[in-house]
Amino acid sequence: MDTNTIVENSRTQMRRGVLEYSILLVLRSGDEYASSIIQKLKDVDIIVVEGTLYPLLIRLKNLGLLGYRWEESPQGPPRKYYMITDKGREQLNELDATWTELVRSIETIRNNAMLIGQGTDSNL
Repeated sequence: MDTNTIVENSRTQMRRGVLEYSILLVLRSGDEYASSIIQKLKDVDIIVVEGTLYPLLIRLKNLGLLGYRWEESPQGPPRKYYMITDKGREQLNELDATWTELVRSIETIRNNAMLIGQGTDSNL
């Protein structure tokens, strides 16, 4: 496997790991329908397709983290708007704290590696 493939696979895995968190973050600011969620994630370079998003939305709904409502669309069929529940907000607050800790830990490791020689020391 070449380096580009390895990097791309790692990037994909990292994004998958934060996808549920990203969805909750998008919905924190207001109700959205699926296509809008996909676009908002795409706008920040998190690429997700409907076949990935819908099962996640269903899972988050089944966990009680999301709800939904139907709304007439000015063009086409009614749209299903997803919203974050109180339980979802609690979960999001916990994920915010976890994310902050994770970023702090990774930055510490990264900075230490830079100090020790651009990450070439294998004792980290």
